[in-house]
Amino acid sequence: MLIAHVSDCYAPRTGGIESQVGDLAARQAAAGHEVHVLTATLGAAGERGGVVDVENGVHVHRLGARLPFDLPVNPVGPRLLREAFRALAPDVVHVHAGVLSPFAYDGARIALDLRLPTAITWHCMLDGVVGPLRAIVSRTRWSRTPAALSAVSHEAASRVRDVFGGEVAVMPNGIDVDAWAPEGPRPAHRSLRLVSTMRLAPRKRAVPLVELVGSAARRLPAEALRLSIIGSGPAQARVAAAITAQGLDGVVDLRGRLTRPQVRAAYADADVFLAPAELEAFGIAALEARTAGLVVVARRGTGIAEFVEDGVDGFLVADDAEMAEAVVRLASEREVFEGISAHNRSIPPAFGWDDVLGAAQAEYARARSSARTP
Repeated sequence: MLIAHVSDCYAPRTGGIESQVGDLAARQAAAGHEVHVLTATLGAAGERGGVVDVENGVHVHRLGARLPFDLPVNPVGPRLLREAFRALAPDVVHVHAGVLSPFAYDGARIALDLRLPTAITWHCMLDGVVGPLRAIVSRTRWSRTPAALSAVSHEAASRVRDVFGGEVAVMPNGIDVDAWAPEGPRPAHRSLRLVSTMRLAPRKRAVPLVELVGSAARRLPAEALRLSIIGSGPAQARVAAAITAQGLDGVVDLRGRLTRPQVRAAYADADVFLAPAELEAFGIAALEARTAGLVVVARRGTGIAEFVEDGVDGFLVADDAEMAEAVVRLASEREVFEGISAHNRSIPPAFGWDDVLGAAQAEYARARSSARTP
C-alpha cells in the first residue's frame, strides 16, 4: 500500500505529533508499505520547496518555505500538495491535525477534491473551538465529508464528534513497550523522586507544576521530594523564576531537552510522573513513564485516562490542589506508593505498535469504503 501522511510538523522539530507521525511512518515502511510524509517543516539543513529525503525507509517531502521563526507553513503549500498527490497517487492519505494546522487542513481538502481515500486523525483537544468549528462545518461541504475521522483518545474523539457528528474512531498513539519496560528492581530513594516531561510552554503548565510541588513540599519533611523537569521551551525563564520563588532551589532540577535513551535513564531513577496539562489529548510522555513502571498523576478528563485508571495506575485529579494532595499522599503513605508501583512495573499497558498499526489499517479501510460511497 502507498500511504501518504500529511503533517504541518515533523522532525527535526520535536513534539508529540512529530514523534508519532515519524514512528508510525517508519513502522509502516518496515512492514512493507511505501510510505511518504508531506510536511511543511524544513529539513535539518533547511531543505524545502519539494526536496525529498529518505529517512528510516520513509520518503519525506519537505514542502515548507523559509519564514520567520521557522513556522511550518507555506503560502504555495496547496499547489505543492496537489502536485505531490497527483504524482504519488496514494492508496490512502492520512492527515494529522491539531487545532491550528493550516497545512494539514489544506492536505485534507485537496485529497478529498482529488477523491483520494482520506483518514484524518486529531492529535489535540478541541476545547474552546467546538462551537465555532461546528458552525463552520454545518455551513460547508465538511458536513458531508467522506473522510474517516479519528482522534488519539476517547476524550479527544468526543470533541471531534461534537463538531462533525457521525462516527469518530480512536486511533491511539503508540510506543515500543519493550524498550520502555523497567529493567531490574526499582531503586530505593530516601526522597520521592518526581519527574515531568514537557515542552516548557504555558499550555503545558510547568509553572503551576512547580507551584503545586512547592505546596506539597511545605507539608512534608525536608528532603521528602525531588522533581526533575525534562524539556525546554519559551517559558523556561519563568519556570526557573518560579522555582526560586517557591524556595525549591536544590529540589527542582531543570534537565533541558534529553534524548530518548536519556529520558529512559531518568525514568529508571524516578518514582512518580506528574502531568499537569489540562488539554492533553493523549499524553505520550505519560504513557512512556507508565510503561517504565512510574506512578502517574494526571488531570482528569484528558487522554491519559486511556491508560491510567484512578487508584490503580496512579491518580486522576480535578485540579492542582488535588495533584499536590496526591503527591503528599504518595510521599507519606508509602504502602500506597509501593502498591501502585508494583502493579505498574509488572503489568504493561496495551499501546504497543501492533495495536496502533492495526488501528491505522482499520481507518484506511474505512477511508477507502467512504471514498467509494457516492
